[in-house]
Amino acid sequence: MESNIQFIKDSIIENLTHSCGRSVADASPLQMYNAVALSVRDRIMEQYQQTNRAIREGRKKTVWYLSLEYLTGKFLGTNLLALGLYDSYAAALKELGTDIAAVENTEAEPGLGNGGLGRLAACFADSMACAGLPTLSCGIRYDLGLFRQRFVDGKQVELPDDWLADGCAWEIPVPEDRFEVLFDGNVTSYVDENGWLCYRQENCTRILATPYDIPVCGYGNGWCNTLRLWSASSPAPVNLGAISTGNYVRAVAERDLAETISRVLYPNDSHNQGKSLRLSQQYFFTSATLQYMIKRHKSLGLSVMDLPDYAAVQINDTHPAIAIAELMRLLVDGEHIGWDDAWDICGKVFAYTNHTIMWEALENWPCYLMENRLPRIYMIIREIDRRYRESLNAAGAPTERLAIISDGNVRMANLCLSCVHKLNGVSELHTDILKNDLFADYHRLHPDRTIPVTNGVTPRRWILQSNPALSSLLTELLGDDGWVTDLDRIGQLENYVTDASVLSRLALIKRENKIRFSAELQRASGLSIDPDSVVDVQVKRLHEYKRQLMNIIRILAMYFQLVEGGKEPSRPLTFVFGAKASPGYDRAKQIINLINNAAALINNDPRTRGLIRVVFVENYCATSAGYIIPAADISEQISLAGKEASGTGNMKFMMNGALTLGTLDGANVEMHRLLGAENIYIFGLRAEEVTQSLTRRPTAAELCINDPWLDRAIKSLGDGTVGPFTGLMNYLMFEDPYLCLTDFASYRNATNRILSDYENRGLWQRKSLINIARSGFFSSDRSIAEYRANIWNA
Repeated sequence: MESNIQFIKDSIIENLTHSCGRSVADASPLQMYNAVALSVRDRIMEQYQQTNRAIREGRKKTVWYLSLEYLTGKFLGTNLLALGLYDSYAAALKELGTDIAAVENTEAEPGLGNGGLGRLAACFADSMACAGLPTLSCGIRYDLGLFRQRFVDGKQVELPDDWLADGCAWEIPVPEDRFEVLFDGNVTSYVDENGWLCYRQENCTRILATPYDIPVCGYGNGWCNTLRLWSASSPAPVNLGAISTGNYVRAVAERDLAETISRVLYPNDSHNQGKSLRLSQQYFFTSATLQYMIKRHKSLGLSVMDLPDYAAVQINDTHPAIAIAELMRLLVDGEHIGWDDAWDICGKVFAYTNHTIMWEALENWPCYLMENRLPRIYMIIREIDRRYRESLNAAGAPTERLAIISDGNVRMANLCLSCVHKLNGVSELHTDILKNDLFADYHRLHPDRTIPVTNGVTPRRWILQSNPALSSLLTELLGDDGWVTDLDRIGQLENYVTDASVLSRLALIKRENKIRFSAELQRASGLSIDPDSVVDVQVKRLHEYKRQLMNIIRILAMYFQLVEGGKEPSRPLTFVFGAKASPGYDRAKQIINLINNAAALINNDPRTRGLIRVVFVENYCATSAGYIIPAADISEQISLAGKEASGTGNMKFMMNGALTLGTLDGANVEMHRLLGAENIYIFGLRAEEVTQSLTRRPTAAELCINDPWLDRAIKSLGDGTVGPFTGLMNYLMFEDPYLCLTDFASYRNATNRILSDYENRGLWQRKSLINIARSGFFSSDRSIAEYRANIWNA
């Protein structure tokens, strides 16, 4: 690919001239960014065309990955690295008087997700492209992302995340692949001229689904997959009759109602309107995707009966589960395939990834809602349920626990279980819990269908892009950059575990990354950190089971022990948080408020200056993670054992040389096995101990008597020291469902151990190197290889 600096400069100038009507001298930062992005996109389009041609001509089996979330991060840097042009574009921009970092900062980050689910989907999209595996990753083109988080008086305030306000240079509208999706109305039956019993949905609401495609570039292999995001609109943009009568609000009401479907990510579903919108979103994008899948399959001259040989559909969590009933509708109603043959096709095509072990997180939809909003789909689900119950009865299985429709609800996880040929958990522990607890009845019925595929993260984004200094060292020590696409090679790094010069360079890289993080923090918020402090990080979605509350109580206990007990830490400590709370999740928002108030208390106390600092990074996202993770010394992975399905943040920190302080939960179990107990700091109850402890545990009062600093920290929530958090204090003292206080002593002891080991700099650097060297298993390339071999047969 052309990397000539002059060629790149000419391309940028040409795009500035023809697309923006500007020169380099008078271009705004946004215009310069768009010119650069369009220049890069021009390079991608050749590969994109070649890839699509190869898929069509080779009739290759394609993976259709269905996910409501994709947290891709910004595209410019990722694409330049994949094309091998990052340094060339940086040099060209420098000659044009512009810094590439400033151009990257101008790009809006798509906030099309809420947490680990979206970050995982983005990593998988990258790995599937890197493997040259034909894939369409399909979701919704939300007009507004999750939300932009701001802190006002320590409280989270949600602002609209209008990531499309300035357009998106990477997306390609594909109006020729537009489809209608039907809602509401009633279903009538009739017999056609061939004697086939047919169903028609009448008096319905019609929504248009228009796809916007974003190329996903494989690293250095010339392969480009597709991220296809569907946007909703009305077939009738305005009601001209209403305009003629002067009713202008009614004239656009139908359009506005249709566009609401792709307006916002995760509406508040605590009321019927929110539930209806969320169900509509799930059906909208799965219906559009499957309609396109069948259209494309038939355009290749292939029989729909052969669909399983050419398509694998992965349901990423229960959100897209309704795709099963929709494909049945398309096959039975649209293609006139008999029920049994259609069901056989669905069983061979669909697989399901479960991401939770908490019953309340498994989606259920009220029958009345689904019957009203999706009448034909509800009819099909009722028939699936009837037949499934018959098969369960014949097998002597517990019918009601596995039934799809029960207690007035449609249980989407059970819909998946009734159909898919494979169910996978996302870590070994998670899969064991699925087999032995959550889906134990299903596992007894089908012992060969539930398998583990431990999550992974892409080393392209989370080492190569996020940590350039470490990447350069790895390439130097390993002889070339082959580790970027074969992370198992990183194991060779362990040959240097006693090399003092390498360990010293690792320590220097970590300090440089702290300076880099501090500079970005200063730019974004005016805050900073001490690069010579121990940087202890917990960044993840705010949820009670992730126990950010336990962490801040620990920090408050350390604070009071310092200012009232005179115990100073051996070296400065910086505690970093990053988290968003769902807008309707009051307790999570209270915890954010508590952390911010505690930060204000600690940071403004002259007695802690240069000793303890607490930083809550506002609006945590993939971009800020790229600065935080390489700077971290300690990775907090402290969820209650048995509650976290896998986690992916733990893997990113490990790859970047942070040491984990955590419980034996999720993928921490595999990390513990790979690292050995001496290179990871495990504390707390094991998963099998948690249930017993919930019924038999010391009282909060007993625990506080044994730890006066814990007692002081908890009381500070109610006595006005930190703020008016009596509700959180009582929650800890009298409820504590996630055993923060039960695990607290073990947590404090593990904290003391890890901080003590940090003082032995040689020992710490050896442990850090070992963490990096043994992180190869957690590449998403390995995860995709397992899906490919064990689930998709692609």
